[in-house]
Amino acid sequence: MDGSSLFRPTEAKTLPLTLVRLFLPVLLAFAYFFGSFLILPPDKSLILGGLMMVYYIPPAGKESIIPLGIGLGIPWWVMVISLALLDVITSLFMILNFGLALRIPVLGPWISRFLSSGDAFMQNHPWLSRWSVLGVAFFVLLPLQGTGGVGATIVGMIAGLSPAKILLAIGIGATAECLVFALGSELIWRLILENLYLGLGVASAVISAGVVLYLVLRRRFSELHQ
Repeated sequence: MDGSSLFRPTEAKTLPLTLVRLFLPVLLAFAYFFGSFLILPPDKSLILGGLMMVYYIPPAGKESIIPLGIGLGIPWWVMVISLALLDVITSLFMILNFGLALRIPVLGPWISRFLSSGDAFMQNHPWLSRWSVLGVAFFVLLPLQGTGGVGATIVGMIAGLSPAKILLAIGIGATAECLVFALGSELIWRLILENLYLGLGVASAVISAGVVLYLVLRRRFSELHQ
């Protein structure tokens, strides 16, 4: 089986190819989870697995899952790798099973609405296609619902990126975003442990700034919430 054939959605699919498309991303996620037992205590790996599942339940996102994971004792770098990898795996699932994704309740209609406004979206944000991989990576970096593995994959497709470039862009953007949240969370947790009032003050300021940034970006990228 030619590996490149996995990325040809119009190709007539045999049952084995369909099963590979469907289960490969899932198997990668499970392989990572079970591999975490090699570097984390069993209880921490179980917590990590739970957080990985919660990550797929809106409105949970990196901005909430990463601080929670660090607060529960999971190293910041493990949280970075875990959530960035989940975005890449989600993108891989979308690329391999786009037709199936369109039939998933809630997700499918959202994808269809996004695709129907694709031309207008790219006209409003021409830098996405102009910057190519970096444009999609920056899109992933935005702290908004819809800029993760699913939304970024669609944007990459609209921008004309190849599957490999889409995965690269999402890997870059997700890693950068996770690093921002992880290092910031690690710093705030340390401040709280050393000086409760200072830590809470910094946390409140960061949260307030984050809310303002979120509202501004949400208005700027209103297409994601239609």
